[in-house]
This record gives sequence, C-alpha cells and structure tokens, in this order.
Amino acid sequence: MNDVAANDVGPKLAEICEAAARLILPLWRSGVAVTHKADESPVTEADHRAEALILEALRKEFPDTPIISEEDAARYGTPDAIGPRFFLVDPLDGTKAFVRGDPSFTVNIGLIENHRPVAGAVACPPTGECWFTSGGKAMKRVEGGAAEPVHVRRWPEGKALVLISHTMKPETLEALRGQYGFHREQAMDSSIKLCRIAEGAADIYPRHGPTMEWDIAAGHAVLEAAGGRVTTPEGEAFGYGKAQDGFKNGWFVARGG
Repeated sequence: MNDVAANDVGPKLAEICEAAARLILPLWRSGVAVTHKADESPVTEADHRAEALILEALRKEFPDTPIISEEDAARYGTPDAIGPRFFLVDPLDGTKAFVRGDPSFTVNIGLIENHRPVAGAVACPPTGECWFTSGGKAMKRVEGGAAEPVHVRRWPEGKALVLISHTMKPETLEALRGQYGFHREQAMDSSIKLCRIAEGAADIYPRHGPTMEWDIAAGHAVLEAAGGRVTTPEGEAFGYGKAQDGFKNGWFVARGG
C-alpha cells in the first residue's frame, strides 16, 4: 500500500466504485444472462465485469494490499489466513435486485485494518449516489457532483424506521420489533441499507441471518464514519478477517444515533 493514510483512501475507493457503477449500469434491465454459483446465489456478467475493473484498479493503486473479492472467492475459495490489512470487495451486492430490475444494488470496496473497517466506498449505479469515507468523515455525492458530509440521526421516538430484506417473514419482523423497538419498516436490498442509516434516512438494520464480510465492510466503514455503529446483537464489536470461517459473518445490528 502507498503511504496515504487509511482514512484518506476513501476518495480513491469512491472513484473506483463509480467507474464500476458506470460499467454495470448499461447491463441493468438489459436481459443479461443469469447463472448460479455453488451456493445457488445468482451471478451475472455485470458482477464479473465490475470485479475485473475493481481488481485491476486496486492492484495498480495498492499493489501490496491483499484483496478478498466475492466472485474470485466463489471460483477459487478464500485464503486460510490473511494479514492485518486487506481489501474486501463486493462488485455487485444485491444481484437478486439487479436481476429483478430493482434499483437497490451497489458496488462496494472496504479497507480492513486490524479487524476493523477503516475506509470504504459504496456506489449505487441506478441513482448515481456514492457514499465514502474521507478524513474520518462520511461523505456523499451524486453523479460525481460536490461531496457533502452525512450523519446519522437521533432515534426518533415513535417513528424509528427499520430496514429489512424483501424476504423477511411477518412473524420474524414482529419478533425483531419486540426486540429492537422500531415503529416503521421498509424493505430494501444490499448494503445501501447501511448507507441510508448513515445519511439519517433510517435508524436500524438488524441482520439475524447469513452474510459475508464483503457484503457489509464498506457500508460499515461509512456508517461508523457517520456516527453510527455495527455490533453483534449483544452489543459487542463486530470484526473482520475471519479466514478460519471463510469470511462468513455472524448476526449483527447496524444502528444510527
């Protein structure tokens, strides 16, 4: 890695995510072919093209920093061990939404250092939005325009909004409502949920189900820089670099203020 401080890597990651987003966008709603990986999750040409662009850019800019990327991991597996600093890449998070024609899919790059996400960028191709860390702050720009800082909001009593998956069962939602005390819900795909909390548009995202580290690392970095947090359901720190578990996550809760 070059000698740019970790917290200043975010703007460069944002540029790379936005370039991948521009590559993906023409393939959205184009009837692109869908195949399935060994775990039966969908993958498209958009996933592969975006990943190739991102990997090439990261290797050029940060030649000494290892990269764990979703599609590469699906083809070749994940390493048995990883050092203290590495990138996590999800070139197209929300492939099911992409295939359905929904706009909630994202491009994600997160930088991990000593088990924590210290920098990240998330781009949403259909909306042109990009959230990223910069100098310890969370920033957002649209269509490459001027970046503005974003912040989480205080918990709005009686109006707290939870973000959930489209497939959540009603009984599961009610159980989570009793546990976390939210009042309204909105279904949404991908890591954009973390970014909506970061910008103060939602309040909580409890994930009591499987995810991978590359799914949330970038969004976690943005949310933390915006004043939010991601923890285990018990409130403990949520770490990265779980090579022994194939980089699989346990349950977590993302919160705003």
